[in-house]
Amino acid sequence: MTIHSIVIQKLLSTNAQVGRRVAAHHLKEYTYGFRNKMAIIDSDKTLICMRSACNFMASLARHNGRFMFINTNPLFDDIFHLMTTTVGSFSPSTSALWRTGGFLTNSYSPKKFRSRHKKLVFGPTQPPDCIVIVDTQRKSSVINEAFKLQIPVVALVDTAMPLHVYNRIAYPVPANDSVQFVYLFCNLITKTLLRERSKAAAANPSIDARDEAPLKAKTDSANVSITVLPYASLAPLPEDVEETKNLLDKLVVLKLNAAQGTNIGFEGPKSAIDISDGLTFMDLIINQIESLNSKYGCRVPLLLFNKDNVHDSSLKVLEKYSKSSIEVHTFKQGEGPELKLSGGQNSKGEVHPFDDVFRSLMAGGTLDSLLAQGKEYILVLKSDNVATIIDPNILNHLMINDIEYCMEVTPSRSFNLILTTMKFKLREIARNQDKHDNFKLIDTTNMWASLRAIKRYADTDESKHKRHSDLKDTAAGPAIEFFNNVIGVSVPESRFLPLDATSDLLLLQSDLYTCREGVLTRNTARTNPLNPVIDLGPEFEKVGDFQSRFRSIPSIVELDSLMVRGDVWFGASITLKGKVIIAAKPGLKLEIPDGVTIENKEINDPADI
Repeated sequence: MTIHSIVIQKLLSTNAQVGRRVAAHHLKEYTYGFRNKMAIIDSDKTLICMRSACNFMASLARHNGRFMFINTNPLFDDIFHLMTTTVGSFSPSTSALWRTGGFLTNSYSPKKFRSRHKKLVFGPTQPPDCIVIVDTQRKSSVINEAFKLQIPVVALVDTAMPLHVYNRIAYPVPANDSVQFVYLFCNLITKTLLRERSKAAAANPSIDARDEAPLKAKTDSANVSITVLPYASLAPLPEDVEETKNLLDKLVVLKLNAAQGTNIGFEGPKSAIDISDGLTFMDLIINQIESLNSKYGCRVPLLLFNKDNVHDSSLKVLEKYSKSSIEVHTFKQGEGPELKLSGGQNSKGEVHPFDDVFRSLMAGGTLDSLLAQGKEYILVLKSDNVATIIDPNILNHLMINDIEYCMEVTPSRSFNLILTTMKFKLREIARNQDKHDNFKLIDTTNMWASLRAIKRYADTDESKHKRHSDLKDTAAGPAIEFFNNVIGVSVPESRFLPLDATSDLLLLQSDLYTCREGVLTRNTARTNPLNPVIDLGPEFEKVGDFQSRFRSIPSIVELDSLMVRGDVWFGASITLKGKVIIAAKPGLKLEIPDGVTIENKEINDPADI
């Protein structure tokens, strides 16, 4: 008998699976069906939700969080008394402080009130970091107050819970609130908090965690160091295909679809621009996911995170994927509160993308749904990097080592870094390609994150209270300060190909790259490890002009650099080699004829060809 079976039997013995005669529509995902006119709760879903709730409480306990346990059911008094006494939230001077609800919204000013037993107690001078409720139906007013203060609530829910109450519970645990289950649940919470306390005591035997907490907020984020691992050091995937399938079934891919192509004259999102072999970036991602799902038999979904001004056009692009076998879900940016960088200014006038992703996942209930489906990690991609690879090897490393946050970086050409495990400060990592001369590593803007850690990040609203340092040069942003066990993985430079100008389009649409199963592959015939340096003039700046000036894209496998200036037009089947400069004289229309080969030349008029 497996441990899972034993735990399920324990749950069944507490009657946790017995619901009510009514199953609300929003709670049907937690039920099997009906038996004897009673809703039956899925015990597996109960286990998942209990684990998520305990993981969240454990993370708060590691940061010395304050808990409020609320109960008004006399049947559970002894259970709560035992739990609060054991975890230390009980003291003679505040005998009812952590078990009597009320006055959360006015908790900053202490005031007296009387309990049912005529005992005089004082309200808390600070709001708690988490509220735990078992008799949820009786305490809807407390849930409303907690929602106003953005305090996360862990609560038992039954199948008849109203939607407006359910939506305000951060960590719902679907179960029958029998005495046996409440005892089991409280016992689990007690063991979780005691375990975290013992870990903290073992790690810092001479330092009080309460004294250390304020120092953490003063840390300069730009000086935070992260360990960067070379990609070659990652463990290979398991040989068993079934293990890899189980690994990928815990992944969800989210693509940020906020970037527009207006800077290169393209109306619509960058993800709809033809990149290679007539495929768009959207095609590449979907083809990659379809290939993974087909190869391993897994189900990796795709979430499309749209900006308002590209949402409608993105839906039209997705119409051609209506028969695709993968799940594609779209939602809009900005459903959560805005987060700003230091100085009160947003980067490029918009909220930091990854912070906004976290908020929107929480606001729409998407995150809870993903966790209920067994998803554990999310890969967030931006439209700019078209050489992205959904790599199971990185996911495998994160799962094995319990990593909460991972940045994909690549070495800058300006530094001859030895690819070994090293520590880098965030200030040494750049996002923009034009900053290679000043930074050791370049952020590819691909980010892996634990879904449970994201839920903890959003629930505790930590991002609002932290002092955001200036991290505009990295994609990590202020969110990285909140995650535990943060690493970087130095991926090959071939995985970083930003699409910022039509010069990049020339590289991608040439014979230098081909596409296979959604992955851009470099032509093996090119011996130079670096890509050609291409500088097209303002006449090629817009996508429409770029397409009209090339009858076909030249062969550039042996090209080192290309600079084009003036009114230049390219014919078909042209080959460029070495260093080529084509600069038409003012007022001259320079046409490069079909089939020519230009090698190490400077061309100013037709006579130079």
